Amino acid sequence: MPETVIITDTSCLIALSNTEALEVLHKLYKRVVVSKEIVEEFGKPLPIWFEILEVANKNYQRILENVLDKGEASAIALAFELNNVVLILDDLKARKEAQKLGLKITGTLGVLFSAKEKNVIPSLKSYLEKLQQTDFRIAENIIAELLQRTNEVE
Repeated sequence: MPETVIITDTSCLIALSNTEALEVLHKLYKRVVVSKEIVEEFGKPLPIWFEILEVANKNYQRILENVLDKGEASAIALAFELNNVVLILDDLKARKEAQKLGLKITGTLGVLFSAKEKNVIPSLKSYLEKLQQTDFRIAENIIAELLQRTNEVE
């Protein structure tokens, strides 16, 4: 089976950076890709294990920019240029667009859930608490479901 390529949007980078969990991406996935636009939006240096690519089909990216921001548009456009891709998108509009286009998606919470399931992190709850202290919005019912699924319910 071909190696899964992970393309992450800026929101995931910000959320994981704010919770000191950026390394989780590296521990979970062999190949983590970002576009040049996402690097610009993030605005901080990324670890060397990130692969920074430029979207070849700029016309398609511009079409996507009519409904999405530059980072999300570049991530989706890049997904069509690589094989076996999973996109990490948190924005609802971007997620819907990616699903409409038949792309596989997850979000920051999905990454953290996978990290807990694969014993990359010891506790999902501590990361969710850190995320809640930032401007990352998580519905209480989602938190409850995730904690139940990881057996971290009090």
